[in-house]
Amino acid sequence: MQVAFFATGDVPLIVLLLVNINFGLMWGIFWPAMSGVLPALVPDEHLQGANSVNNFFSNAAMILGAAVGGIIVAGWGPTWALAIDAATFVVGGSVLFSFRHLSPRSVQTENTMLDDLIHGWKIFISFRWIVIGVFGFSFIILAWAAGENILGPLIALKEFNGAKSWSLVLTAEGIGLLLGSIIGLKIKLKYPLRFLLIISFSISLYMWSMAKPQSIWFIAFCALLWGITLDLWITLWSTAMAREVPREALSRVSSFDAMGTMLLRPVGLAIAGPLSMAIGISNTLHFFAVFTAVLIIAMLATPVMRNMQITEEKVPE
Repeated sequence: MQVAFFATGDVPLIVLLLVNINFGLMWGIFWPAMSGVLPALVPDEHLQGANSVNNFFSNAAMILGAAVGGIIVAGWGPTWALAIDAATFVVGGSVLFSFRHLSPRSVQTENTMLDDLIHGWKIFISFRWIVIGVFGFSFIILAWAAGENILGPLIALKEFNGAKSWSLVLTAEGIGLLLGSIIGLKIKLKYPLRFLLIISFSISLYMWSMAKPQSIWFIAFCALLWGITLDLWITLWSTAMAREVPREALSRVSSFDAMGTMLLRPVGLAIAGPLSMAIGISNTLHFFAVFTAVLIIAMLATPVMRNMQITEEKVPE
């Protein structure tokens, strides 16, 4: 649809809104469903490495895709760029469709969707470390969204070289995501959540670096550290869930995980502007730095998070 409108040279705002709503809906379905595919393809002992490789190529594709997209737009226009992008989704979807028989199905096939939803929720809340992790990380995502998407670009415009400076920060974060994938290939941890929470102080450092903007290079370095942290969270958290959650319920539990994790992101985007107008951009970023640090300390103080270990045996079906 979007390709057709771009070809005419006139894209109504309502079309962009509808397309993006549809994309958000489809991505919300894809993320939890995909979480059940990789564990069905890879032996448990190789699951962490497989998650790392998957994240590496996903991150690399996003970085490369942005660069290639820019070249195509400059040379042939946005219509061709969107058409090629749409074609890649068709190819990727076709490949994933071939895996449809690999993921185990629940034996209770007579259950309604509501029954499955309730069953998934009961399993989700039975794992305290998942509930606490999702709850806490949702607030970290709130702060990250407000800082990086709203306040950070304003700092770059006010203190540095605008978009060019902020692109350096985002590039550094992208490199951090790639480095996190490489680290995740080999790292073996007795207490993975303890490690993840300790390195999560990088988000507080990232917020603080923007609140006291002395150097764009220091902000970029903090963004790189946060990128590493974010990728390791995705890798180790996905591995922990795949090992601990019953395989037949993994996608359902991942649905609540995805919903809870991203639930407050729009709130962060919405409050960043009014809050910065009320107390100032710097004070808002200082608040997010302190808020995230206190939140991480609170999660570290919780024994179920601090002492959580991943079992070696395969989760019973």
